[in-house]
Amino acid sequence: MKPRWSLKVGRLPAAVRVELSLQRGERVLAHAATRGGSYTVVTGDALYLPTADAGFLRLPWERIEHAQWKDGWLHIREVGGDGLHHVGLAEPGAVPGAVQERVTATIVVSQYGALPGGGGVRIVGRRGHDGGEPRWTFVFDAGLDPADPGLRAQAEQLLEDLRRQTGL
Repeated sequence: MKPRWSLKVGRLPAAVRVELSLQRGERVLAHAATRGGSYTVVTGDALYLPTADAGFLRLPWERIEHAQWKDGWLHIREVGGDGLHHVGLAEPGAVPGAVQERVTATIVVSQYGALPGGGGVRIVGRRGHDGGEPRWTFVFDAGLDPADPGLRAQAEQLLEDLRRQTGL
């Protein structure tokens, strides 16, 4: 696949900026050329990852559960484990640090709770850049079925206790 823009170090090419369709007031904080001839772009509101069709996937920071920089690759896992993304960066620059900082900044509370039947769940509240209500997720211990209605009910009760304690 031939890139639609040249890979220059420095400023983000105007053609890439247009392709991103940034939201009003959204600022580019960092960017890096990918090994595939595109770009990964960090803004204050979201992470933009290149797609196979030469477009971009926009991931708001509160939708990213985990980000890791390892061996030249940026690994992204979406909340709930629904999406996994792996992007090789030619020259990472400030992208890995900016991604880590932005993901961490969305977390307003993270607490582990033991479940009555054994094992536990991490309850994480993330707030988007708009400052609205936190979005809550459950990360169950390995071996526990997150689809089990009984476990979900126990986790929901722990969440209610946490919300009372924190006022969120």
